[in-house]
Amino acid sequence: MWGMSGNPSDDERQREAKAILQRVRQETDPQIGGHTEAIVTRTSDHFMARDVDQGDRIEVIGSRIGRIAGIGGFIVLALLLAHQLL
Repeated sequence: MWGMSGNPSDDERQREAKAILQRVRQETDPQIGGHTEAIVTRTSDHFMARDVDQGDRIEVIGSRIGRIAGIGGFIVLALLLAHQLL
């Protein structure tokens, strides 16, 4: 609905803006979810040692122990640092 000056009315502009925002939301929502899922999957694969030779049981167990110990050490050091800062 164009007014006398040749410009669209406010209602039409609002409808168009809402339609554009809805399209942007539809296009970006699945991408955000896919990214999050990939991060969680890669992290899980890393800590379960799926990237090492699955035929060598000792390497798998050692990798899991080392990676879990690394996270545990990081948490302990972070807590010690937080305690020192408080």
